Amino acid sequence: QVQLVESGGGLVQAGGSLRLSCVASGSIFSIAVMGWYRQAPGKQRELAASIGSGGSTDYADSVKGRFTISRDSAKNTVYLQMNSLKPEDTAVYYCNLRVPGTWPVRENWGKGTLVTVSS
Repeated sequence: QVQLVESGGGLVQAGGSLRLSCVASGSIFSIAVMGWYRQAPGKQRELAASIGSGGSTDYADSVKGRFTISRDSAKNTVYLQMNSLKPEDTAVYYCNLRVPGTWPVRENWGKGTLVTVSS
């Protein structure tokens, strides 16, 4: 059973930076698509960024140019570097692991880490 453990959330002023980390247990990290989703109060969960096993990345328009996702297969870890943070980035950030090509979709979620950006 895959477990995902996020860390790095906290309170930061607008314009500041944070780096989120997510460590995955198990042996499928190397083939998985890793994603960071976020859910703001009263809103639906949305994809912030994802990275494939080969390093291809995808970003929500709202974070392009400010957030960078990366992965370290030796550490089974995915990172989200968040710069130029805005109050609207305030949300619980969830790590997601998805095994491509599976149906039903095989995926796992972390418990989330709270990011609060003050104005």
